[in-house]
Amino acid sequence: MAGAWGEGKMAGRSGSRARPLSFGRPFSGTPFDDVMEPRPLGGRLRAIRRMAAAALWTIVAIPIQAVLILLPGRGKIVFARIYHRILCWLIGLRLNVVGTPSGRKPVLYLANHSSWLDILVLGATLEACFVSKEEVGRWPLVGIVARLGRTVFVSRARGRTGEEAKELRARLAAGDSLILFPEGTSSDGSRVLPFRSSFLAVADAAASVQPVSLVYDRLGGLPACRRDRPIFAWFGDMDIATHFWRLARRAGARATVLLHEPADPRAFPDRKALTAAAARVVAEGAAELRQNRVPAPMRLHAGDA
Repeated sequence: MAGAWGEGKMAGRSGSRARPLSFGRPFSGTPFDDVMEPRPLGGRLRAIRRMAAAALWTIVAIPIQAVLILLPGRGKIVFARIYHRILCWLIGLRLNVVGTPSGRKPVLYLANHSSWLDILVLGATLEACFVSKEEVGRWPLVGIVARLGRTVFVSRARGRTGEEAKELRARLAAGDSLILFPEGTSSDGSRVLPFRSSFLAVADAAASVQPVSLVYDRLGGLPACRRDRPIFAWFGDMDIATHFWRLARRAGARATVLLHEPADPRAFPDRKALTAAAARVVAEGAAELRQNRVPAPMRLHAGDA
């Protein structure tokens, strides 16, 4: 996705502007005709190659993971991470990880959310299962991959909250770490939305909680700016195919994952205090990454609330 920027034309030797700069709609044009800048044929061939490679790798990985799920051991967990890591490489998305995953497992990872790419990036970085809305389980192909990744699906219906909390607690009790997006939806990539405390109702069942800041900070090998956010962010009524096509045409993309210091959830007086502290750390870490500053893991403690 790219924005359309009009160019002012200079008239005469005096340098006066014949007409003012005009700024078009950021998403104008079709997926095959980027308005931001005319893309050469190579950009389209790059996208076709990447999308085909991602599809073929997924077709190969599905039966492997299906067999590993039936077998005992950590094979299904390790292969899920390998699948996501190779997928990131195939679509041209480099990963930069700062910090270390918590050694006190199971872990409840709390991350900001701006795109479907977050699944690939965090899946390649952490050995954990995702918590996702149940609609994802019904999406073609994506739903199959999510189920084979042992995703925990939750609904937005109030009547099922208790039942789903039991399932999440059971997964943590079984030793599975979970990746949760407390914002409840994806953002435009330029900010972190407020965290919902209800999502952290099962935090006490984890050995540790670890905030995670995720930002897509490079495009074309250069620092990504505000104008570039829509190329990565997936929100509103965007369709995934068009979004993937526009991204796959670009080179030099990078995502940085900032793993903050883990904390004991029982060190907080209640889940609202934990939510406030985690939200602050994740938002501040993401802001540092968006400003292209040298990131450093931050400490999460009750005093931050």
